[in-house]
Amino acid sequence: MTVGIIGLGLMGGSFGRMLVRRGIKVLGFDVSSEVMLKAELMSAFTAPLNASNAKETDLLVGAVNPNVFKHAVEPFLPQLKSGAVVSDFCGVKRVTVSVMERWATKFPELFFIGGHPMAGREFSGIEHSSIALYEKASMILTPVKADIFVVDKIKEFYLSVGFSRVVITDADFHDKMIAYTSQLCHIVSNAFIKNKRAEDRLGYSAGSFRDLTRVARMNPALWTELISLNRDNALAELDEFIANLNKYRAAIAAKDDEELKRLFAEGNERKIKIEQEKENDVRT
Repeated sequence: MTVGIIGLGLMGGSFGRMLVRRGIKVLGFDVSSEVMLKAELMSAFTAPLNASNAKETDLLVGAVNPNVFKHAVEPFLPQLKSGAVVSDFCGVKRVTVSVMERWATKFPELFFIGGHPMAGREFSGIEHSSIALYEKASMILTPVKADIFVVDKIKEFYLSVGFSRVVITDADFHDKMIAYTSQLCHIVSNAFIKNKRAEDRLGYSAGSFRDLTRVARMNPALWTELISLNRDNALAELDEFIANLNKYRAAIAAKDDEELKRLFAEGNERKIKIEQEKENDVRT
């Protein structure tokens, strides 16, 4: 399979480096000539992607921000061969799936499958890319226009290059889940680090502080974009989180140690149950 990658930042660059290392032909493109030079030096592509060789790609991935996905990828679509698959690596799916639905009418000879690799770092840019970023990661696919054979082919491809799981869902469910598993985590972490005590933490913090604040370091523009495009789901998750926090606050304020202990036990049991489910899933 020949893979075309548009956008060679952290996500696209890591994907390209991983594929090139595995002997897969990668055609890469980025609007920044500086990024292209870095990507070439880091072996993130086999050759630059252009209008002439775009017809060679079997899978074209837009690894760019959601708001620029349409403008970055659409110019290459007329050059693609019949049966090529167009996908993306965007962190929200409703917006890109909507674009692909329009493309499916305009380019009936192509297949369209939304994609979101569940991996990342608190840094951005090709210079922070990693060959191992996607190793054992989960890939989420949201088919837009593709028959079962094409979806299975793309699924098998991702499993063959190091992903441990491929989840197939729709854009609505994806965005609801991501609001909880990713976007809420970034909001909480970023808000938590603003406490004035953070400046005096040395000698008073261990793993819990480090784990909770890891994703406080982020790309502000990107995460603002992702959350604004998923505003309804992000608000719903934030409201539920605040409601749960208020239960703990009420128990502490009322000196109700039994209720506080019950809340802690409830959360502890939920965590144990989820971890057991994960272990059972890995075994099967």
